[in-house]
Amino acid sequence: MSAATDTAPLGLLGGTFDPIHFAHLRLAEEAREALGLHRVRLVPAGQPPHRGEPGSTAEDRLAMTRLAAAGNDGLEVDDGEVRTPQKSYTVPTLERLRAELGPRRPLVLILGADAFEGLPQWHRWQELFSLAHIAVANRPGHAPHARRWPATLSPGLAALCEGRHVSDPAELRAAPAGRIIPFDMTPLAISATLIRDLIGHGHSARYLLPDSVLDYIGANGLYTRNLTGHTSS
Repeated sequence: MSAATDTAPLGLLGGTFDPIHFAHLRLAEEAREALGLHRVRLVPAGQPPHRGEPGSTAEDRLAMTRLAAAGNDGLEVDDGEVRTPQKSYTVPTLERLRAELGPRRPLVLILGADAFEGLPQWHRWQELFSLAHIAVANRPGHAPHARRWPATLSPGLAALCEGRHVSDPAELRAAPAGRIIPFDMTPLAISATLIRDLIGHGHSARYLLPDSVLDYIGANGLYTRNLTGHTSS
């Protein structure tokens, strides 16, 4: 790894990706551009701990993520959570990446505002800030500025966030972890639940996800039953 790459922020976007779709990809692209990230690494969950059983296997979701990322030099795919038999928790993933990339590389965990507000329910969540920066994608209905977030956060999370907010992406290069930065995203009303439901009812999901992913779904007969009971996105 070159010295320049060693200090270039790497974005991390995890998810069930059941299936991955254009809202995921647009979020990764806008985060990369807005925050000056070297790349965004997509991390499909092997066994998501906070959701019901996915509608497709971890190997299928990994394959679809690789298809979706193909052709974009700003994206890469991490198979670590799929390969481990343990539940897919973020802190162990960040610890693995720290061991792989070293202590100096800035890591930027990309979250939606709703996920950010729910951090106190995460496994070992207080350790996140020692391992990565956190970039919060603003969605409609959420505060557009970091200074307004504490009013909507739990006391424990608000206290841990104190003094960490930054607005200049250049500050992400100044340390390997510990900052919180907001960025704007284009709202796209696409969800994996919607896609599974459409396919399960025999309707077209084209233009909601890459054609390569849709072709994979068709070739492997994924989501062909009514899956409205699943809620992962």
